[in-house]
Amino acid sequence: MSDSPTLLPTSLTEPAGMPQVVDHVAVARLYGEPLFKMPHDLYIPPDALEVFLEAFEGPLDLLLYLIRKQNFNILDIPMAGLTRQYLSYVDEIRTHNLELAAEYLLMAAMLIEIKSRMLLPPKKVAQGEEAEDPRAELVRRLLEYEQMKLAGAKLNALPQFGRDFLKAQVFIEQSLQPRFPDVSVVDLQEAWADILKRAKLVQHHKITREELSVREHMSLVLKKLQGRRFVEFEELFDPSKGTPVLVVTFIALLELAKETLVEITQAEVFAPIYVRLAYSPA
Repeated sequence: MSDSPTLLPTSLTEPAGMPQVVDHVAVARLYGEPLFKMPHDLYIPPDALEVFLEAFEGPLDLLLYLIRKQNFNILDIPMAGLTRQYLSYVDEIRTHNLELAAEYLLMAAMLIEIKSRMLLPPKKVAQGEEAEDPRAELVRRLLEYEQMKLAGAKLNALPQFGRDFLKAQVFIEQSLQPRFPDVSVVDLQEAWADILKRAKLVQHHKITREELSVREHMSLVLKKLQGRRFVEFEELFDPSKGTPVLVVTFIALLELAKETLVEITQAEVFAPIYVRLAYSPA
């Protein structure tokens, strides 16, 4: 089967120059249905040739356009002229798109209400206060919308990827033979200094258990008490040997007192404490 397109024979009634059916590919679509040849009675409605020179994003956009076009002071809007121009535009779009005109009709009602309130006498206010301007809320909304529109225009003016510039991609063919950098003596010195610095951060602290015998220190206490009548309590301890030895010596002294081998005496409150060997009758 050939892949080249085949041309069907031309009808006798079809005018010359019209596109033919090429492999059942439609030349156009009408209401979703494909057309395989141009119709003879082709009619183009006048509305299809209408051109909208101005496109607005909503009622506020239209109002702002009319105000800037006529050089109106946005803080002192002439409501009669503005409402007249706005309604003329709304009447124009109502004939083409009623759903689109609904949003604009709501703003038209608001403009007519403001115009009517301006024709009425102002409400009485306290002395020293200004009467409320019916246009104040509309002016506030217009100024806020204009600020947002200008901010959006500034953001849109910034370069955008895909619209103003594209990312350049360049393929660089590298050599298969690796190239190693040259190492100097200074680099080696710095590397060695870094290793020493990290080694100082890793230190090991080994804790060992010291074997101390309570019975052995009981014998040492008894030796210090032999041949002496009284020994002051502080003389039995040697702080230079460390806290563990002091604790074991104190426990040994308590064990001797428990076994009634020594006596611990004190003459009065806050008086010195003395230790002596217990008296044992012959």
